[in-house]
Amino acid sequence: MAWFSPDPLLLPDILALNSRWLRGKPALIVDDATSSWAAFGDATARAANALRGIGLAQGERVIVLMNNSAEMAEVMFGAVRGGLVAVPLNVSVGDEAVVGMIANSEAKAVVASDEHMARIERLRPRLDPALSARLVGIEPGLAGWLDYRAIRDAAWPEIGDVRVAPGDECNLIYSSGTTGMPKGIVHSHACREAWASDMAVVLRYHSGARTLCNLGLYSNISWVAMLATFFAGGTLCIQRRFAPADCLQAVQDQNITHAAMVPVQYQRLLEYEHFDRYDLSSLQALMCCGSPLSVGLKAEIMQRIPGAFIELYGLTEGLVTILAPEDMRQKIGSVGRPCPGQHLAILDEQDKELPSGEAGEIVGFSRFIMSGYHNNDAANEEATWVSPSGSRWLRTGDIGRIDDDGFLYLVDRKKDMIISGGQNIYPADIEAVLIRHEDVSEVAVIGVASEKWGETPVAVIVPRQGAKPDVDAVMKWANAELGRQQRIAAAVLVDELPRNPNGKILKRELRRRYVSMRL
Repeated sequence: MAWFSPDPLLLPDILALNSRWLRGKPALIVDDATSSWAAFGDATARAANALRGIGLAQGERVIVLMNNSAEMAEVMFGAVRGGLVAVPLNVSVGDEAVVGMIANSEAKAVVASDEHMARIERLRPRLDPALSARLVGIEPGLAGWLDYRAIRDAAWPEIGDVRVAPGDECNLIYSSGTTGMPKGIVHSHACREAWASDMAVVLRYHSGARTLCNLGLYSNISWVAMLATFFAGGTLCIQRRFAPADCLQAVQDQNITHAAMVPVQYQRLLEYEHFDRYDLSSLQALMCCGSPLSVGLKAEIMQRIPGAFIELYGLTEGLVTILAPEDMRQKIGSVGRPCPGQHLAILDEQDKELPSGEAGEIVGFSRFIMSGYHNNDAANEEATWVSPSGSRWLRTGDIGRIDDDGFLYLVDRKKDMIISGGQNIYPADIEAVLIRHEDVSEVAVIGVASEKWGETPVAVIVPRQGAKPDVDAVMKWANAELGRQQRIAAAVLVDELPRNPNGKILKRELRRRYVSMRL
Protein backbone atom coordinates (compact mmCIF):
# COMPACT_ATOMS: atom_id res chain seq x y z
CA MET A 1 0.00 0.00 0.00
CA ALA A 2 1.41 3.38 -1.05
CA TRP A 3 0.81 6.40 1.15
CA PHE A 4 1.99 8.91 -1.43
CA SER A 5 1.67 9.53 -5.14
CA PRO A 6 4.68 8.53 -7.23
CA ASP A 7 4.04 11.50 -9.52
CA PRO A 8 6.42 14.45 -9.00
CA LEU A 9 5.08 17.86 -8.07
CA LEU A 10 5.29 20.13 -11.14
CA LEU A 11 4.44 23.78 -11.81
CA PRO A 12 0.78 23.12 -12.78
CA ASP A 13 0.36 21.25 -9.47
CA ILE A 14 1.96 24.08 -7.47
CA LEU A 15 -0.42 26.62 -9.04
CA ALA A 16 -3.45 24.39 -8.48
CA LEU A 17 -2.58 23.67 -4.84
CA ASN A 18 -1.90 27.34 -4.07
CA SER A 19 -5.23 28.35 -5.58
CA ARG A 20 -6.98 25.93 -3.22
CA TRP A 21 -5.08 26.16 0.04
CA LEU A 22 -4.03 29.83 -0.17
CA ARG A 23 -7.26 30.92 -1.81
CA GLY A 24 -7.78 34.11 0.21
CA LYS A 25 -4.15 35.22 0.09
CA PRO A 26 -2.98 37.79 -2.50
CA ALA A 27 -1.29 36.18 -5.49
CA LEU A 28 -0.93 39.19 -7.83
CA ILE A 29 -0.85 42.93 -7.32
CA VAL A 30 -0.80 45.09 -10.47
CA ASP A 31 -1.33 48.83 -10.11
CA ASP A 32 -4.15 49.10 -7.55
CA ALA A 33 -5.73 45.73 -8.36
CA THR A 34 -5.14 42.67 -6.21
CA SER A 35 -6.00 39.11 -7.24
CA SER A 36 -6.25 36.38 -4.62
CA TRP A 37 -4.76 32.95 -5.20
CA ALA A 38 -8.30 31.69 -5.78
CA ALA A 39 -8.88 34.36 -8.44
CA PHE A 40 -5.49 33.75 -10.06
CA GLY A 41 -6.17 30.01 -10.08
CA ASP A 42 -9.55 30.64 -11.70
CA ALA A 43 -8.04 32.99 -14.32
CA THR A 44 -5.19 30.62 -15.26
CA ALA A 45 -7.60 27.68 -15.50
CA ARG A 46 -9.93 29.67 -17.74
CA ALA A 47 -6.95 30.85 -19.83
CA ALA A 48 -5.81 27.23 -20.22
CA ASN A 49 -9.25 26.10 -21.34
CA ALA A 50 -9.68 29.11 -23.63
CA LEU A 51 -6.41 28.36 -25.41
CA ARG A 52 -7.21 24.67 -25.72
CA GLY A 53 -10.68 25.70 -26.91
CA ILE A 54 -9.34 27.50 -29.99
CA GLY A 55 -7.87 24.23 -31.22
CA LEU A 56 -4.47 23.96 -29.55
CA ALA A 57 -3.31 20.48 -28.67
CA GLN A 58 -1.15 19.52 -25.70
CA GLY A 59 2.51 20.32 -26.29
CA GLU A 60 1.87 23.02 -28.89
CA ARG A 61 3.52 26.41 -28.45
CA VAL A 62 1.86 29.76 -27.79
CA ILE A 63 3.64 33.04 -28.55
CA VAL A 64 3.09 35.64 -25.82
CA LEU A 65 3.96 39.15 -27.07
CA MET A 66 2.71 41.35 -24.27
CA ASN A 67 3.58 44.19 -21.93
CA ASN A 68 3.65 43.43 -18.20
CA SER A 69 0.14 42.95 -16.86
CA ALA A 70 -2.04 40.56 -14.90
CA GLU A 71 -3.25 39.17 -18.23
CA MET A 72 0.30 38.35 -19.29
CA ALA A 73 0.82 36.28 -16.13
CA GLU A 74 -2.56 34.59 -16.72
CA VAL A 75 -1.72 33.69 -20.32
CA MET A 76 1.79 32.35 -19.63
CA PHE A 77 0.85 30.23 -16.65
CA GLY A 78 -2.54 29.34 -18.07
CA ALA A 79 -0.74 27.89 -21.08
CA VAL A 80 1.52 25.91 -18.74
CA ARG A 81 -1.46 24.60 -16.73
CA GLY A 82 -3.14 23.57 -19.97
CA GLY A 83 -0.21 21.43 -21.08
CA LEU A 84 0.83 23.99 -23.69
CA VAL A 85 4.27 25.57 -24.06
CA ALA A 86 4.53 29.25 -23.18
CA VAL A 87 6.81 31.23 -25.55
CA PRO A 88 7.12 34.79 -24.17
CA LEU A 89 8.97 37.13 -26.52
CA ASN A 90 11.08 40.17 -25.74
CA VAL A 91 8.89 43.09 -26.81
CA SER A 92 11.93 45.33 -27.42
CA VAL A 93 13.52 43.40 -30.28
CA GLY A 94 13.20 44.33 -33.94
CA ASP A 95 10.76 42.90 -36.45
CA GLU A 96 13.35 40.55 -37.99
CA ALA A 97 13.95 38.92 -34.62
CA VAL A 98 10.20 38.62 -33.92
CA VAL A 99 9.57 36.94 -37.27
CA GLY A 100 12.59 34.67 -36.77
CA MET A 101 11.59 33.61 -33.25
CA ILE A 102 7.97 32.90 -34.23
CA ALA A 103 9.14 30.78 -37.17
CA ASN A 104 11.78 28.97 -35.10
CA SER A 105 9.30 28.17 -32.32
CA GLU A 106 6.76 26.57 -34.72
CA ALA A 107 4.05 28.23 -32.62
CA LYS A 108 0.40 27.53 -33.36
CA ALA A 109 -1.06 30.69 -31.76
CA VAL A 110 -0.15 34.25 -30.82
CA VAL A 111 -1.47 36.22 -27.86
CA ALA A 112 -0.59 39.92 -28.09
CA SER A 113 -1.41 43.13 -26.26
CA ASP A 114 -1.61 46.83 -27.02
CA GLU A 115 0.64 47.95 -29.86
CA HIS A 116 1.96 44.44 -30.36
CA MET A 117 -1.32 43.41 -31.97
CA ALA A 118 -0.75 46.01 -34.68
CA ARG A 119 2.84 44.85 -35.01
CA ILE A 120 1.79 41.23 -35.60
CA GLU A 121 -0.84 42.44 -38.05
CA ARG A 122 1.87 44.31 -39.95
CA LEU A 123 4.10 41.24 -39.97
CA ARG A 124 1.31 38.80 -40.83
CA PRO A 125 2.34 38.39 -44.52
CA ARG A 126 5.71 37.05 -43.28
CA LEU A 127 4.21 34.59 -40.77
CA ASP A 128 2.81 31.09 -41.22
CA PRO A 129 -0.70 31.59 -42.69
CA ALA A 130 -2.05 28.98 -40.26
CA LEU A 131 -1.43 31.41 -37.40
CA SER A 132 -4.14 33.73 -38.72
CA ALA A 133 -6.83 31.45 -37.28
CA ARG A 134 -5.39 31.73 -33.76
CA LEU A 135 -4.52 35.38 -33.17
CA VAL A 136 -5.71 36.42 -29.72
CA GLY A 137 -5.72 40.06 -28.64
CA ILE A 138 -5.96 41.57 -25.17
CA GLU A 139 -7.46 44.77 -26.59
CA PRO A 140 -10.42 44.02 -28.91
CA GLY A 141 -10.85 45.88 -32.14
CA LEU A 142 -8.71 44.37 -34.89
CA ALA A 143 -10.65 42.35 -37.44
CA GLY A 144 -9.85 38.65 -37.42
CA TRP A 145 -8.54 38.66 -33.85
CA LEU A 146 -10.13 36.73 -30.99
CA ASP A 147 -10.95 38.74 -27.86
CA TYR A 148 -8.89 37.25 -25.02
CA ARG A 149 -11.10 38.44 -22.18
CA ALA A 150 -14.24 37.19 -23.93
CA ILE A 151 -12.93 33.68 -24.56
CA ARG A 152 -11.35 33.54 -21.08
CA ASP A 153 -14.53 34.55 -19.31
CA ALA A 154 -16.57 32.06 -21.35
CA ALA A 155 -14.20 29.17 -20.54
CA TRP A 156 -14.67 26.54 -17.82
CA PRO A 157 -12.96 27.55 -14.52
CA GLU A 158 -11.45 24.14 -13.78
CA ILE A 159 -8.64 22.26 -15.54
CA GLY A 160 -9.85 19.12 -17.28
CA ASP A 161 -7.93 15.93 -17.87
CA VAL A 162 -4.50 17.43 -18.54
CA ARG A 163 -1.49 15.43 -17.39
CA VAL A 164 2.03 16.70 -17.99
CA ALA A 165 5.10 14.51 -17.61
CA PRO A 166 8.39 15.72 -16.10
CA GLY A 167 10.10 15.64 -19.48
CA ASP A 168 7.37 17.57 -21.31
CA GLU A 169 8.20 21.09 -22.49
CA CYS A 170 7.04 23.83 -20.12
CA ASN A 171 8.32 26.99 -21.78
CA LEU A 172 10.57 28.22 -24.55
CA ILE A 173 12.53 31.36 -23.69
CA TYR A 174 14.69 33.10 -26.26
CA SER A 175 18.17 34.21 -25.29
CA SER A 176 19.00 37.89 -25.04
CA GLY A 177 20.85 37.77 -28.34
CA THR A 178 23.86 39.76 -27.12
CA THR A 179 26.13 37.82 -29.47
CA GLY A 180 23.76 37.06 -32.35
CA MET A 181 20.22 35.95 -33.24
CA PRO A 182 18.32 34.79 -30.13
CA LYS A 183 18.23 31.03 -29.54
CA GLY A 184 15.16 29.23 -28.18
CA ILE A 185 15.93 27.67 -24.79
CA VAL A 186 13.64 24.78 -23.90
CA HIS A 187 12.82 24.11 -20.23
CA SER A 188 11.00 20.93 -19.26
CA HIS A 189 8.48 20.76 -16.42
CA ALA A 190 11.00 18.91 -14.23
CA CYS A 191 13.57 21.59 -15.02
CA ARG A 192 11.19 24.39 -14.04
CA GLU A 193 10.22 22.68 -10.78
CA ALA A 194 13.94 22.49 -9.96
CA TRP A 195 14.37 26.19 -10.77
CA ALA A 196 11.41 26.99 -8.49
CA SER A 197 12.50 24.94 -5.48
CA ASP A 198 16.26 25.57 -5.68
CA MET A 199 15.98 29.30 -6.27
CA ALA A 200 13.37 29.67 -3.52
CA VAL A 201 15.91 28.21 -1.08
CA VAL A 202 19.07 30.07 -2.12
CA LEU A 203 17.26 33.40 -2.62
CA ARG A 204 15.53 33.07 0.77
CA TYR A 205 11.88 33.07 -0.26
CA HIS A 206 9.11 32.21 2.19
CA SER A 207 5.32 32.28 2.44
CA GLY A 208 5.34 35.94 3.42
CA ALA A 209 7.37 36.99 0.37
CA ARG A 210 6.07 39.98 -1.55
CA THR A 211 8.12 40.01 -4.74
CA LEU A 212 8.60 43.02 -6.99
CA CYS A 213 8.78 42.22 -10.73
CA ASN A 214 9.62 45.23 -12.88
CA LEU A 215 11.60 43.62 -15.69
CA GLY A 216 9.68 42.23 -18.64
CA LEU A 217 7.85 39.04 -17.62
CA TYR A 218 9.35 37.38 -20.71
CA SER A 219 12.79 37.51 -19.05
CA ASN A 220 14.16 34.44 -17.29
CA ILE A 221 15.16 36.76 -14.43
CA SER A 222 11.46 37.48 -13.93
CA TRP A 223 10.67 33.78 -14.26
CA VAL A 224 13.16 32.99 -11.48
CA ALA A 225 11.40 35.50 -9.20
CA MET A 226 7.93 34.30 -10.20
CA LEU A 227 8.70 30.59 -9.85
CA ALA A 228 10.38 31.04 -6.46
CA THR A 229 7.40 33.10 -5.26
CA PHE A 230 4.91 30.50 -6.50
CA PHE A 231 6.86 27.68 -4.83
CA ALA A 232 6.88 29.55 -1.50
CA GLY A 233 3.24 30.63 -1.80
CA GLY A 234 4.02 34.34 -1.79
CA THR A 235 2.68 37.37 -3.65
CA LEU A 236 3.84 38.92 -6.94
CA CYS A 237 3.78 42.69 -7.29
CA ILE A 238 4.09 43.36 -11.01
CA GLN A 239 5.05 46.78 -12.36
CA ARG A 240 4.39 47.60 -15.99
CA ARG A 241 7.85 49.12 -16.42
CA PHE A 242 10.84 50.20 -14.37
CA ALA A 243 11.25 53.77 -13.15
CA PRO A 244 13.28 54.60 -10.02
CA ALA A 245 10.54 56.62 -8.29
CA ASP A 246 7.84 54.02 -9.04
CA CYS A 247 10.09 51.19 -7.87
CA LEU A 248 10.92 52.87 -4.57
CA GLN A 249 7.30 53.87 -4.01
CA ALA A 250 6.17 50.29 -4.55
CA VAL A 251 8.72 48.96 -2.05
CA GLN A 252 7.41 51.43 0.53
CA ASP A 253 3.67 51.09 -0.16
CA GLN A 254 3.50 47.33 -0.86
CA ASN A 255 5.95 46.24 1.86
CA ILE A 256 8.12 44.52 -0.73
CA THR A 257 10.37 41.83 0.75
CA HIS A 258 12.07 40.40 -2.37
CA ALA A 259 13.15 41.63 -5.79
CA ALA A 260 15.24 40.47 -8.74
CA MET A 261 16.85 43.24 -10.77
CA VAL A 262 19.84 43.87 -13.02
CA PRO A 263 22.85 46.07 -12.17
CA VAL A 264 21.74 49.09 -14.16
CA GLN A 265 18.46 49.20 -12.21
CA TYR A 266 20.28 49.27 -8.87
CA GLN A 267 22.55 51.97 -10.24
CA ARG A 268 19.56 54.08 -11.34
CA LEU A 269 17.95 53.68 -7.91
CA LEU A 270 21.08 54.80 -6.07
CA GLU A 271 21.55 57.76 -8.42
CA TYR A 272 17.93 58.90 -7.97
CA GLU A 273 18.02 62.26 -6.20
CA HIS A 274 15.17 61.42 -3.80
CA PHE A 275 16.35 57.89 -2.95
CA ASP A 276 16.77 58.63 0.76
CA ARG A 277 13.17 59.81 1.18
CA TYR A 278 11.71 56.30 0.89
CA ASP A 279 11.19 53.71 3.63
CA LEU A 280 12.80 50.51 2.35
CA SER A 281 12.87 48.69 5.69
CA SER A 282 10.56 45.89 4.47
CA LEU A 283 13.27 44.55 2.11
CA GLN A 284 14.63 41.17 3.16
CA ALA A 285 16.45 39.69 0.16
CA LEU A 286 17.52 41.33 -3.11
CA MET A 287 18.95 39.44 -6.04
CA CYS A 288 21.07 40.95 -8.81
CA CYS A 289 22.02 39.22 -12.04
CA GLY A 290 21.96 39.64 -15.82
CA SER A 291 25.28 41.40 -16.38
CA PRO A 292 28.58 41.98 -14.53
CA LEU A 293 28.32 43.91 -11.28
CA SER A 294 31.22 46.15 -10.31
CA VAL A 295 32.77 45.85 -6.86
CA GLY A 296 32.00 49.51 -6.16
CA LEU A 297 28.31 49.10 -6.96
CA LYS A 298 28.09 45.95 -4.81
CA ALA A 299 29.57 47.82 -1.86
CA GLU A 300 27.19 50.76 -2.31
CA ILE A 301 24.14 48.50 -2.53
CA MET A 302 25.13 46.73 0.69
CA GLN A 303 25.68 50.06 2.42
CA ARG A 304 22.54 51.90 1.31
CA ILE A 305 19.82 49.30 0.68
CA PRO A 306 18.42 47.17 3.53
CA GLY A 307 18.15 43.38 3.43
CA ALA A 308 20.37 40.54 2.32
CA PHE A 309 22.01 41.32 -1.01
CA ILE A 310 22.62 38.25 -3.18
CA GLU A 311 24.51 38.24 -6.48
CA LEU A 312 23.60 35.54 -8.97
CA TYR A 313 25.67 34.58 -11.98
CA GLY A 314 23.78 32.31 -14.29
CA LEU A 315 22.47 31.40 -17.68
CA THR A 316 18.89 30.88 -18.80
CA GLU A 317 20.29 27.60 -20.13
CA GLY A 318 20.66 26.44 -16.54
CA LEU A 319 23.80 27.14 -14.50
CA VAL A 320 23.80 29.31 -11.38
CA THR A 321 26.32 30.48 -8.81
CA ILE A 322 25.37 32.46 -5.73
CA LEU A 323 27.41 35.03 -3.85
CA ALA A 324 25.64 34.99 -0.49
CA PRO A 325 25.63 37.95 1.90
CA GLU A 326 27.77 35.98 4.34
CA ASP A 327 30.52 35.74 1.71
CA MET A 328 30.05 39.13 0.08
CA ARG A 329 32.67 41.13 1.94
CA GLN A 330 35.42 38.51 1.90
CA LYS A 331 34.83 37.49 -1.74
CA ILE A 332 33.27 40.66 -3.15
CA GLY A 333 35.11 40.36 -6.46
CA SER A 334 33.67 36.90 -7.13
CA VAL A 335 30.24 35.72 -8.26
CA GLY A 336 30.08 33.08 -5.56
CA ARG A 337 29.97 29.31 -5.56
CA PRO A 338 27.75 26.87 -7.48
CA CYS A 339 24.30 26.30 -6.06
CA PRO A 340 23.98 22.98 -4.22
CA GLY A 341 23.71 20.15 -6.72
CA GLN A 342 25.66 21.99 -9.43
CA HIS A 343 29.24 21.53 -10.58
CA LEU A 344 31.66 23.74 -12.50
CA ALA A 345 34.98 23.29 -14.25
CA ILE A 346 37.38 25.56 -16.13
CA LEU A 347 38.73 24.46 -19.52
CA ASP A 348 41.75 25.56 -21.52
CA GLU A 349 41.70 26.09 -25.29
CA GLN A 350 42.22 22.34 -25.81
CA ASP A 351 39.20 21.55 -23.60
CA LYS A 352 41.39 20.20 -20.80
CA GLU A 353 40.38 20.96 -17.21
CA LEU A 354 42.49 23.65 -15.54
CA PRO A 355 43.57 23.82 -11.89
CA SER A 356 42.42 26.44 -9.38
CA GLY A 357 43.45 29.98 -10.18
CA GLU A 358 43.84 29.60 -13.96
CA ALA A 359 41.44 31.29 -16.37
CA GLY A 360 39.52 29.46 -19.07
CA GLU A 361 36.02 28.69 -20.30
CA ILE A 362 33.42 27.96 -17.61
CA VAL A 363 31.49 24.70 -18.09
CA GLY A 364 29.10 22.95 -15.77
CA PHE A 365 26.03 20.86 -15.14
CA SER A 366 22.99 21.07 -12.88
CA ARG A 367 19.59 19.49 -12.44
CA PHE A 368 17.91 22.39 -14.20
CA ILE A 369 19.94 22.60 -17.38
CA MET A 370 17.77 23.16 -20.45
CA SER A 371 16.55 20.35 -22.66
CA GLY A 372 18.37 22.10 -25.51
CA TYR A 373 18.07 24.85 -28.08
CA HIS A 374 14.90 24.41 -30.12
CA ASN A 375 15.49 23.52 -33.77
CA ASN A 376 19.20 24.35 -33.52
CA ASP A 377 21.43 21.28 -33.61
CA ALA A 378 24.52 23.35 -34.40
CA ALA A 379 24.04 25.51 -31.29
CA ASN A 380 23.41 22.42 -29.15
CA GLU A 381 26.65 20.88 -30.36
CA GLU A 382 28.58 24.11 -29.81
CA ALA A 383 27.23 24.39 -26.26
CA THR A 384 28.25 20.86 -25.25
CA TRP A 385 31.46 19.64 -23.62
CA VAL A 386 31.81 15.90 -23.14
CA SER A 387 33.88 15.12 -20.05
CA PRO A 388 36.46 12.31 -19.94
CA SER A 389 33.84 10.17 -18.16
CA GLY A 390 31.40 10.71 -21.05
CA SER A 391 28.95 13.08 -19.31
CA ARG A 392 27.62 16.12 -21.16
CA TRP A 393 28.34 19.55 -19.66
CA LEU A 394 27.10 22.98 -20.73
CA ARG A 395 29.59 25.44 -22.17
CA THR A 396 28.87 28.99 -21.00
CA GLY A 397 31.02 30.95 -23.44
CA ASP A 398 32.31 32.89 -20.42
CA ILE A 399 35.89 33.05 -19.22
CA GLY A 400 36.50 32.65 -15.50
CA ARG A 401 38.69 31.20 -12.79
CA ILE A 402 37.94 29.37 -9.55
CA ASP A 403 39.95 30.07 -6.40
CA ASP A 404 41.04 27.53 -3.80
CA ASP A 405 37.86 28.13 -1.79
CA GLY A 406 35.62 27.30 -4.76
CA PHE A 407 34.56 30.86 -5.60
CA LEU A 408 34.13 31.74 -9.27
CA TYR A 409 35.58 34.96 -10.69
CA LEU A 410 34.39 36.15 -14.09
CA VAL A 411 37.07 37.31 -16.48
CA ASP A 412 35.07 38.05 -19.64
CA ARG A 413 32.88 36.76 -22.43
CA LYS A 414 34.81 34.47 -24.75
CA LYS A 415 33.42 36.26 -27.80
CA ASP A 416 34.35 39.67 -26.41
CA MET A 417 38.00 38.77 -25.92
CA ILE A 418 40.45 40.99 -27.84
CA ILE A 419 43.46 39.39 -29.50
CA SER A 420 46.13 42.07 -29.81
CA GLY A 421 49.58 41.18 -31.10
CA GLY A 422 48.81 37.53 -30.41
CA GLN A 423 47.94 38.25 -26.75
CA ASN A 424 44.53 37.58 -25.21
CA ILE A 425 43.11 40.76 -23.64
CA TYR A 426 39.97 40.64 -21.52
CA PRO A 427 37.92 43.85 -21.75
CA ALA A 428 36.50 43.30 -18.25
CA ASP A 429 39.97 43.76 -16.74
CA ILE A 430 40.27 47.16 -18.43
CA GLU A 431 36.70 48.13 -17.52
CA ALA A 432 37.38 47.31 -13.87
CA VAL A 433 40.14 49.94 -13.87
CA LEU A 434 38.24 52.62 -15.80
CA ILE A 435 35.13 52.39 -13.63
CA ARG A 436 37.23 53.55 -10.68
CA HIS A 437 37.83 56.93 -12.32
CA GLU A 438 35.80 59.64 -10.58
CA ASP A 439 34.33 60.95 -13.85
CA VAL A 440 33.28 57.55 -15.27
CA SER A 441 29.74 56.26 -14.68
CA GLU A 442 29.71 53.34 -17.12
CA VAL A 443 32.22 51.92 -19.58
CA ALA A 444 32.51 49.23 -22.23
CA VAL A 445 35.77 48.21 -23.87
CA ILE A 446 35.80 46.72 -27.37
CA GLY A 447 38.43 45.73 -29.89
CA VAL A 448 38.81 47.71 -33.11
CA ALA A 449 41.01 47.07 -36.11
CA SER A 450 44.70 47.95 -35.83
CA GLU A 451 47.25 47.71 -38.62
CA LYS A 452 50.01 47.08 -36.11
CA TRP A 453 48.34 44.77 -33.59
CA GLY A 454 45.37 43.27 -35.47
CA GLU A 455 43.03 44.52 -32.74
CA THR A 456 43.46 47.12 -30.04
CA PRO A 457 41.25 48.17 -27.09
CA VAL A 458 38.97 51.21 -27.26
CA ALA A 459 36.95 52.49 -24.30
CA VAL A 460 33.38 53.75 -24.74
CA ILE A 461 32.60 55.88 -21.68
CA VAL A 462 29.43 57.32 -20.15
CA PRO A 463 30.48 60.25 -17.90
CA ARG A 464 29.09 60.69 -14.41
CA GLN A 465 26.21 63.16 -14.17
CA GLY A 466 27.59 66.70 -14.33
CA ALA A 467 31.14 65.57 -15.19
CA LYS A 468 32.96 66.73 -18.32
CA PRO A 469 36.01 64.48 -18.44
CA ASP A 470 39.05 65.18 -20.59
CA VAL A 471 39.30 62.02 -22.71
CA ASP A 472 43.08 62.21 -23.04
CA ALA A 473 43.47 62.66 -19.29
CA VAL A 474 41.22 59.65 -18.56
CA MET A 475 43.21 57.53 -21.03
CA LYS A 476 46.50 58.61 -19.50
CA TRP A 477 45.24 57.81 -15.99
CA ALA A 478 43.90 54.39 -17.03
CA ASN A 479 46.98 53.38 -19.02
CA ALA A 480 49.17 54.14 -16.02
CA GLU A 481 47.11 51.56 -14.10
CA LEU A 482 46.96 48.93 -16.86
CA GLY A 483 49.48 46.40 -18.05
CA ARG A 484 51.42 47.22 -21.20
CA GLN A 485 49.35 44.97 -23.48
CA GLN A 486 46.06 46.18 -21.98
CA ARG A 487 46.50 49.89 -22.66
CA ILE A 488 43.63 51.52 -24.50
CA ALA A 489 44.40 53.17 -27.82
CA ALA A 490 41.38 55.50 -27.83
CA ALA A 491 38.36 56.54 -25.81
CA VAL A 492 35.03 58.07 -26.80
CA LEU A 493 32.31 59.69 -24.71
CA VAL A 494 28.65 58.74 -25.20
CA ASP A 495 25.39 59.58 -23.44
CA GLU A 496 24.43 55.95 -22.95
CA LEU A 497 25.52 52.42 -23.84
CA PRO A 498 23.30 50.15 -25.95
CA ARG A 499 21.70 47.49 -23.75
CA ASN A 500 19.19 44.71 -24.05
CA PRO A 501 16.13 44.86 -21.74
CA ASN A 502 17.96 42.83 -19.07
CA GLY A 503 20.68 45.46 -18.86
CA LYS A 504 23.42 43.60 -20.73
CA ILE A 505 25.63 45.88 -22.80
CA LEU A 506 25.38 45.03 -26.49
CA LYS A 507 29.04 45.00 -27.45
CA ARG A 508 28.27 43.71 -30.90
CA GLU A 509 26.33 46.96 -31.46
CA LEU A 510 29.33 48.99 -30.28
CA ARG A 511 31.65 47.01 -32.56
CA ARG A 512 29.28 47.70 -35.46
CA ARG A 513 29.14 51.37 -34.53
CA TYR A 514 32.93 51.76 -34.52
CA VAL A 515 33.79 49.25 -37.23
CA SER A 516 35.31 51.96 -39.44
CA MET A 517 37.70 53.12 -36.70
CA ARG A 518 41.34 52.33 -37.52
CA LEU A 519 44.16 52.76 -35.02
